[in-house]
Amino acid sequence: MTIQNKHYFSAFKLLCIGTALAAVIGLIVIFTGMLLYPSLDDLISCLLSEELRFAITLSIVTALISTFLCAIVAIPSAYSMTRFDFFGKEAANILLNLPLSLPPLVAGIALLIFFSPVLSPVGGLLAAMGINVVYTTTAIVIAQFFVNTPYMIRSLRSSFAMVNPRYEHTARTLGCSEWNTFVQVTLPMAKSGLIAGIVITWSKAMGEFGAVLMFAGAIAMKTETLPMALFINMTTGDIEKSVAAAIILLIISAVVLVAVEHWGKETGVEYV
Repeated sequence: MTIQNKHYFSAFKLLCIGTALAAVIGLIVIFTGMLLYPSLDDLISCLLSEELRFAITLSIVTALISTFLCAIVAIPSAYSMTRFDFFGKEAANILLNLPLSLPPLVAGIALLIFFSPVLSPVGGLLAAMGINVVYTTTAIVIAQFFVNTPYMIRSLRSSFAMVNPRYEHTARTLGCSEWNTFVQVTLPMAKSGLIAGIVITWSKAMGEFGAVLMFAGAIAMKTETLPMALFINMTTGDIEKSVAAAIILLIISAVVLVAVEHWGKETGVEYV
């Protein structure tokens, strides 16, 4: 390698690092501006308001429920897509990944039509049974579940793929059933990736906006999650409460990133 080439690669390296640092500095400046916008007294007052306390509680509860439901579906689905071959697997893979490429608003509209008592036979049947889903807290859970299950499946597939199938084969030759092998061998070995995937899914459920807006609506003190509180207060001109909700979501995202670095770094799980 000539001296000229050494200088070229050195300059290229500095260019790449400089670009990355510039992006980091830009993000720090932008988020710092948001954090410093409200005074400390205004921020505390907003965080202690009944509206934001309701939004925080509703967000945490619905996110926990939807994440639990996502895990029930995603764990066996991800394992089957990783370990087994079956008819229609490629089509199933495409369909499971389809919601990942769609705007959440599209998912929200689809759910709204499916459960609408006017637009869908299913919704009409539920209405006849006295069950109303649209514009309720149940709709929040369904929207979060619908949007985040494909993501959890995809992240858990990476975790299961990191487990060498030889360990499972060895366990079965020693007399373990498929279920016992899965519970006693596969799940413990994929534990870090599973935890990271679940934590990320919970965070994404906390911040879900588009699908929830279309399906559950932005109804103050009823379907008002943290993203809805941000949206409602911004549209009504209460910027301080909007910023307070945004700060909470920012803190959650930061904590989740730390968790992913701790649990998911070696398992291929990424925060998307």
